[in-house]
Amino acid sequence: MAFLTEAANRGSIATGYDIENSLKFESDNTESLTKSQTSSNRKTWTLSLWFKRTKIDTSLQYVYHWNVSSGNEFYIMFNGDADWRVEEYSSGRKLAFHSAQKPLNDPSAWYHLVLACDTTQSTSTDRFKIYLNGVQVNAISGYFSTAQYPTQNYDTHINNSAATISIAKSITASTNFCGYMAEVNFVDGQALAATDFGKFHSASNIWQPIEYTGSYGNEGYFLNFQDSANLGDDASGNAKNFTENNITAADQATDTPTNNFCTWNPLWAYPNTATVGNGGTSSIGGAAAVWRGSKGTIGLTNGKWYWEQKANGNDTIVGWQTENVISVTGTNAHNVNDTIALYEAGNYIWLRDETSGRNDTAASGSYANGQIVGFALDLDSSPQTATFYRNGSAIASNVNIDGLTGKTIFPFTSHYQQTSNANFGGYTNISDAHTNTDENGYGAFVYTPPSGYYAICTKNLAEFG
Repeated sequence: MAFLTEAANRGSIATGYDIENSLKFESDNTESLTKSQTSSNRKTWTLSLWFKRTKIDTSLQYVYHWNVSSGNEFYIMFNGDADWRVEEYSSGRKLAFHSAQKPLNDPSAWYHLVLACDTTQSTSTDRFKIYLNGVQVNAISGYFSTAQYPTQNYDTHINNSAATISIAKSITASTNFCGYMAEVNFVDGQALAATDFGKFHSASNIWQPIEYTGSYGNEGYFLNFQDSANLGDDASGNAKNFTENNITAADQATDTPTNNFCTWNPLWAYPNTATVGNGGTSSIGGAAAVWRGSKGTIGLTNGKWYWEQKANGNDTIVGWQTENVISVTGTNAHNVNDTIALYEAGNYIWLRDETSGRNDTAASGSYANGQIVGFALDLDSSPQTATFYRNGSAIASNVNIDGLTGKTIFPFTSHYQQTSNANFGGYTNISDAHTNTDENGYGAFVYTPPSGYYAICTKNLAEFG
């Protein structure tokens, strides 16, 4: 299904409508939003939401769950890495759609999902429609391995007064969604099309958000996550607010479908790939005595770019790496050719290229636990250079990286058991105050990026990348 890749919104197309915030959800913290349901139209409704995944593995991840009792529920969930599902049970399965391929597993992309229900329709296939990135996928032959439509005039559990709604977690089990959600619209009493919430860009054919301007009905709600003091606030005017569970103001993000930020990629294949957490900003170590590595979701070929890292243990190597696969002997992520990184335990820059192998260069001091390291990459100069900062001051300036000219360069980290915590500007779990932006006003950094350097996000990429 090529449209899943081509139409996935990575935020690089100007939309004319900006989504300012998203909400980060993490399974380790059992973060979710919940609300008791009130009775209304159970036959006709629409749900629209944008999401970006940051953890992709074999675990179940519930995106939405309406629960009445055991065996009486409606949910949207990722069935590990096997498929994704939309199902309703009411003393037996009443509605079911199982994708015939892997789940939506591009961690660099925002996806848009619309469920439109109208069980009063006489034709079964008109009673339930699923749109993904603007395309009605249950109208595509073979997209779903299971496709069971509800019976005519069936009352779903949505708007069932006995139901509880949970966003990003199963109500009955610890099966959480990991990632970001934005622009959640629930419309009571209408079965709408995806075009009420988005449109295809005329030149690129990328699906992009538009503002929903219709009514919400009695039980409708709109979650825009703009109020950091009340992230479950309903902005529709209906006051259908959600309760925040283990969610704080720190979970508000600026990584959105209209400005998509770099995160760590959970699918990058090193011999010892790290687990990714905290909205894709933590590369997590483990008890095993091995080096683990992560690479960013966004690669760069030109422009000037900046991101930050908080030191956490001595055995951490952080910087930049090309798209090369493992190409030297060894099982460590930093032993990949085309690596430019600061080694936390020493006072030098770790350099490795295809021709001369490892060739380190001195830095004016190492960095220690709790300090903030800044990484500035200049791909427009000649020669191309990398500069490393410690707490806002340069400790290695204009390191020549001309050997990487013409290659795509990604943020990268390698760490020995420790967890490596990054700040790409869209969200971070670094607790230090991060209120400084780049010159375009994007990102939220501990230190102000050097003049002319920008956060790795798609609005900046559209201008400088």
